[in-house]
Amino acid sequence: MNVLAIGDIVGDTGTDMFLEHIDGLKKQHNIDFCIVNAENASSNNGITRRKAELLLDSGADVLTLGNHTFRQKDAFSLLANNSRVIRPANFPEGTVGKGVTVVEKNGKKIAVINLMGRIYMDYMDCPFKAVDKILKTVQADYYFVDFHAEATSEKISMGWHLDGRVTAVFGTHTHVQTADGWVLPKGTGYITDLGMTGPIYSCLGVKKEITLERFISCIPRRFEFADGKAQLCGAVFAVGDDGKTEKVEAVCIR
Repeated sequence: MNVLAIGDIVGDTGTDMFLEHIDGLKKQHNIDFCIVNAENASSNNGITRRKAELLLDSGADVLTLGNHTFRQKDAFSLLANNSRVIRPANFPEGTVGKGVTVVEKNGKKIAVINLMGRIYMDYMDCPFKAVDKILKTVQADYYFVDFHAEATSEKISMGWHLDGRVTAVFGTHTHVQTADGWVLPKGTGYITDLGMTGPIYSCLGVKKEITLERFISCIPRRFEFADGKAQLCGAVFAVGDDGKTEKVEAVCIR
């Protein structure tokens, strides 16, 4: 089975890039299942029902989220009613939505788990304990973990924590694709960050003029997404019937 994971979609520019290339990517890499991080897919961060339905109808099997999960008011009803849209599992108990979903595809049960880091992020419950709890109760043939985190050390630690216990761990949030896609010793595919699907001539998707002025002046300014030429970043995980990853291949279209 080949699983495609696509990094943070940023605004309409990133959405359009996904719509333009998803069919070709699936054909090129013989993709069976597609996971997309969509926490920035709305033009104002977060996710709306309309954008979620567009991405799911166009080729995503599951949407994961992150620190902007509840930026849009649509998120509450979306998470309550659509099992293919999940938020980090380590939100406090009682938070609307789920942090894991199991989807059956080609006769296999595929579990997708969403977690969020705590270093340089909003304080959350422990992601390591949260995933341990999930793995004790959720039964599937394959397990994929989107770890939405800032610190590379925290992401790498999660990879080692889950090596041999899940099929793959991939990082999101920092919007820059890392060059460390590989298979850990016990068979878990890993990459520290999938990268961003959004405008290239930007600073992590934001208009570069705004971030430059903010750094130089030290005066806060409201961020706005850039537009124009875009990229699509992600990774393909080739997995065997034993639930282990055989190969990790980074993908970047510009």
